[in-house]
Amino acid sequence: MVRQRVMRRFASLHIWLGWLVGLPLLMWTVTGLVMVIKPIEEVRGNHLRKDVARTPLPEDTNIAVSLPAESTAPVRSVSTQVERGEAVTRITYMDGTSERFRPNGVRMSPLSEIEARMIVDENIVGGDKVVSSRRFAADEVPLDFRRPIPVWQVVLADGTNVYVGTETGAIEAVRTRRWRTFDFVWGLHIMDLETREDTSHPILILFALLSALGALLGCVLLFRRRKQRAVAAT
Repeated sequence: MVRQRVMRRFASLHIWLGWLVGLPLLMWTVTGLVMVIKPIEEVRGNHLRKDVARTPLPEDTNIAVSLPAESTAPVRSVSTQVERGEAVTRITYMDGTSERFRPNGVRMSPLSEIEARMIVDENIVGGDKVVSSRRFAADEVPLDFRRPIPVWQVVLADGTNVYVGTETGAIEAVRTRRWRTFDFVWGLHIMDLETREDTSHPILILFALLSALGALLGCVLLFRRRKQRAVAAT
């Protein structure tokens, strides 16, 4: 009798847990399906990036760039490449910021709106169909970028947002409508719609534990019923 009462309580708890975690389980399944429908390369907009041939540095290139004496930030890398017919040296610091210099050592000014649009036109399919462009400071970037660097946001006619670094002069991200949908369902999947980065969100952990408990109770009840049927058959 005691064992039967315990099993009835298990069954009741299993039902209540099923109602409690049913919606999150359905949401995890649906959001997971949405995220795997398209290849991640297409979600990231890699198919929109043109295969632009890189111009090699001329053999007689003279680079007179030294590390800025007034800077105290540790340097991560220094690279030189041809950008729109000019040799540009980029110094990237450990904090992610960077500066660009001409071959004579003169620091280049931040990227202008016209330059940002030209870069998008040269490197992105449909980049000539610009709807609008806007500059964002490092501390006020849009939600679909979420990196603390100053950028130009170039909005295309198909809804794609292309982000060009004002300091780097490079395309930092391509955010298509599909990417924004993916990002939203990812936030639902990990139950963090605010930052969409916390994969250890307390609510997520709580419902995962409740789901595991409900599944465990279901297994106990299943094997118990099978045992009872076997006894009744004999």
